[in-house]
Amino acid sequence: MSEPEMRPKAEKLDATDELAGLRAQFVLDDAVYLDGNSLGALPRSVPGRVEDVVRRQWGSLRIRSWDESGWWTAPERIGDRIAPLVGAAPGQIVVGDSTSVNVFKAVVGAVRLAAEKRDGRDEVLVDATTFPTDGYIAASAARLTGCTLRPVTPDEVPGALSGRTAAVLLNHVDYRTGRLHDLPTLTAAIHAAGAISVWDLCHSAGALPVGLDEHGVDLAVGCTYKYLNGGPGSPAYLYVRETLQPRFDSPLPGWNSHADPFGMTPDYTPAPGALRGRVGTPDILSMLALEAALEVWDDVSIDAVRTKSLALTDFFLECVESYVPEGAVESVTPTTHTERGSQVALRCADAGNVMRRLIDRGVIGDFREPDVLRFGFTPLYVGFGDVERAARVLGEMF
Repeated sequence: MSEPEMRPKAEKLDATDELAGLRAQFVLDDAVYLDGNSLGALPRSVPGRVEDVVRRQWGSLRIRSWDESGWWTAPERIGDRIAPLVGAAPGQIVVGDSTSVNVFKAVVGAVRLAAEKRDGRDEVLVDATTFPTDGYIAASAARLTGCTLRPVTPDEVPGALSGRTAAVLLNHVDYRTGRLHDLPTLTAAIHAAGAISVWDLCHSAGALPVGLDEHGVDLAVGCTYKYLNGGPGSPAYLYVRETLQPRFDSPLPGWNSHADPFGMTPDYTPAPGALRGRVGTPDILSMLALEAALEVWDDVSIDAVRTKSLALTDFFLECVESYVPEGAVESVTPTTHTERGSQVALRCADAGNVMRRLIDRGVIGDFREPDVLRFGFTPLYVGFGDVERAARVLGEMF
């Protein structure tokens, strides 16, 4: 398909896009922003809300805001707003701390849950292709719990499971390639082996259905600054399946997760439910900015988001094939829909310089060593015209 033919197709797709109106809820400029898988765009509702939190709630009400402004209940309240986006019922997600801290809580907690069986489970499996921090945290958690760490690829997990496996930490979507791993099948295999599943949802929550409850996931963590648009460094979240909550033993007990936080007793008694995933005083400014950002999801179907995500990535690959000289780039993202997240990764020579030039031309993606151009597609604000322009400019780089 020649270049002139791609723009009319983009226009037709935009004209029938049921999510197109959501774009107006974000602060955007003339650039094509395809880096929402690293940092989501700013929802327009956030600045005013943050100003209210700072000027009125903090500035005027001060300490009273813990009760009167709902600061104290924010971690679980906001967790319940995230829950539908990852297929969880209320009362199972608590927001707070960083993804790294929550990964640590989840992995150590998973090993402790597995240890209740007293059947010699002393091995933690970790995704060998994981984002590095998950690997670092898993290694530390294994050392602290006396376990052996065994890195394996997600495809290798079924064959690597054994009676020694205590916990398995996997990424739902590979951060480099955008490959979507089979959460239902892998979770079932982990359970069949008697182990505890821990999933990292950083690159899937807000981009595609997850189905935590439906598929019996034990523990999950995720960030909120990518597809959930919570802002730089916005707090992460921890999911603990309801049936496991009475037994979840967090390695980071804090006064905020105590059953009687203001009793200030020397002995620790964990709070009921997901609250035991809390640690210390919540980061209220970031927390309430996130709460405002999540309002863009009101009445938005995650299934509709997934449908558009696949259409955007399909169209991008089609445009790349049309505009980019043959052999200049190679897609490392699966073409099969069931294996694709909401990004496309292209391998090419001198990728770092190519991405710098793209950014100079108003197409914002990112670069991953050694040779990967990474483009994230956030269906709430990316349109098909954006996709066509990005691929056309990419073709002009060669």
